[in-house]
Amino acid sequence: MKRVGIVLLVSALVLSLGAGAALAADTIKIGYLAALTGDWAAYGQTEEKTAQLAVDEINAKGGLLGKQVELVVYDFRTRAEDAVNAVRRLAEEDKVVGIVGANGSGINIATAPLVNRYGIPQIGTVSTNPFVTVDKNGKVRPYSFRVCFTDPYQGKLIAYFSAKELGKMQAAILYDVGSDYSQGLREFFMKSYGEYGGEVVADLGFRAGQDVDFRAQLTEIRDKKADVLILPNMGKEMALIMKQARELGMDDIVFVGGDGYAEFMWEIAGDSMENSYWINHVSPDDPAMAKFFADYKAKYNDECKEFVNGILGYDAMYLMFDAIQRAGEADPKLIAKALSETKDLQLHHAVITMDEFHNPLDKDGIIIVAKDGHGQFYMKIKPE
Repeated sequence: MKRVGIVLLVSALVLSLGAGAALAADTIKIGYLAALTGDWAAYGQTEEKTAQLAVDEINAKGGLLGKQVELVVYDFRTRAEDAVNAVRRLAEEDKVVGIVGANGSGINIATAPLVNRYGIPQIGTVSTNPFVTVDKNGKVRPYSFRVCFTDPYQGKLIAYFSAKELGKMQAAILYDVGSDYSQGLREFFMKSYGEYGGEVVADLGFRAGQDVDFRAQLTEIRDKKADVLILPNMGKEMALIMKQARELGMDDIVFVGGDGYAEFMWEIAGDSMENSYWINHVSPDDPAMAKFFADYKAKYNDECKEFVNGILGYDAMYLMFDAIQRAGEADPKLIAKALSETKDLQLHHAVITMDEFHNPLDKDGIIIVAKDGHGQFYMKIKPE
């Protein structure tokens, strides 16, 4: 009787495991890396919501390849080591066919060796450093992609706008020495700014997460008579820098930054944000995004405040959906191949064609002006 009982128990376990595997096979799992806690929480929480909105929409239309899509989200807490651990779990335990996120270059650079070893495609949302999709030798990473433009292009946009549109030819830079994103953007700005006739009169650093008082650097910038302060950083520190600059009487200097802009910066900087300019990927005033904002508000009863992350996270999901559909099966290798072959794909915010380095080709830059308490569309640019 005991042997029979054991056999029955084992049979039941096998059937149970088989049923579980069958159930898992009925969904297509997509992983998502989002900073739900930590300094980037406002970005990450928005991306999680817009990714889920995209999943709900595709499932309402029948899913992909006859299956429902399941979103598997991990909080990387703004820490590269947490993102690496999350990728391991997504690959080994969750068996995802693709990963979207993260929204920081350093995070994607840290996870790139893993996703390329596992053979699972990953799409960065606001990860602009060149080394997200290529290695140190310039060789393309076959499973690494992005939906945003790159830092060389963004740096050139900032330089072009500062010199040619604003006529500001004496620049200071205050950057995060511990950030791949910040250092890359600084480097590419400096290269292009000189080509447009501008001069960098102060190039100073700080360390995000540790430094909160920037008065020493700002005093030097003031003494060097810079007429524009370039901020190639992420939200919190930029807000503190602008607030302290105005407190030091630096009323005439113009602030110009990149896509690290966030609406929550107003809570820290207040009116010091007014009339600052930010190079970006999207605009909240884009008519093509009106339905997205309405759907987001209907689902979450809130405005999509961190709209850059929201829109790029949302469209990165649709980029993944399209690749899965074109691949014809939920095979990560085929999905990666389909991503690399993306051509003239109309997403919600832009038309995407992947270049040979897995970057979107020739996207317009959007200038956002901080005015009347929020970011507003100012102009589109393509540098000469």
